[in-house]
Amino acid sequence: MVVMQEDVREAGGSNDLVIVTGMSGAGRTEAMHAFEDLGYFCIDNLPASLIPQLIDTARGTRERSRKLAVVCDARNKDFFADLKGELSGLAARGIAYRMVFLDADDDKLVARYKASRRRHPLCEEGMTIAQGIAAERALLYDLRNDAHDVIDTSELLPMQLRTRIRELFAGDDDREGLAVTVYSFGFKHGAALDADIVMDVRFLPNPYYDPALRPLTGLDAPVRDFVMYRDETVAFLKRWRELLDVVMPGYVKEGKQQLAIAVGCTGGQHRSVALAESTGDYLKTRGYRVSVTHRDLPLAESVRSALHADEADGGAE
Repeated sequence: MVVMQEDVREAGGSNDLVIVTGMSGAGRTEAMHAFEDLGYFCIDNLPASLIPQLIDTARGTRERSRKLAVVCDARNKDFFADLKGELSGLAARGIAYRMVFLDADDDKLVARYKASRRRHPLCEEGMTIAQGIAAERALLYDLRNDAHDVIDTSELLPMQLRTRIRELFAGDDDREGLAVTVYSFGFKHGAALDADIVMDVRFLPNPYYDPALRPLTGLDAPVRDFVMYRDETVAFLKRWRELLDVVMPGYVKEGKQQLAIAVGCTGGQHRSVALAESTGDYLKTRGYRVSVTHRDLPLAESVRSALHADEADGGAE
């Protein structure tokens, strides 16, 4: 299989604003999924005349640094005819963009439309799918020539298209396409059913049995130090991080978009919390996008609140 991709315009464009266009049936929906996985704010089937308004709105929000990806295509018909003029207007305002054109051989497009049983957007009454494709190709001729990137999806599977987009837009490191969630949990509150990787740390000494540490959590320095500076934990972390260094690149290469790593102890309050934080910090140093949460920590906090309330009632008596 040959993957065809043409750099039509070597210079330019900005990865912060991406215009996705091209032939109907060439994979625009799959492309939007790929951009969403890369953290883009995505809008499908946007009338070209609304692009400047969208940019101005984004600039006025708190997330104005967020990247945008919009699909403009022939489904809008009359609105789509304005796209070339709107892009010229962006250039006149000094707003950089990058245009991606998705294409495929006519026979592949015909086969995809027949398989989907959907009507081609440019097919008027009495027209065949092939005639609709020919009309669309003529309409898009100039845009294809102006595009920064042309991706031929004739022989690409959906996952291969996503991989190609990650190669083009994830910068030098396609780890940006993998969103990692690390969370702590307590086995006594239920297993981590949605995790891809589960690490059981109940073999480590438990701060719960120290009366001074019992009411604290793994977010508190005394508990964190108790857990992290033991010989058992130091040995475990060395091998745990070596394992992560092996499996994480594999997930990225496989094209996985979301990964959940669960770290569990008995109650989800001490050991798992400290080690989930440590795991998240380590993965961040390796360039991954990581969020750290603690599934069962609110349960521990509610128990502590109830105990404090009982103590207060007892003191009042």
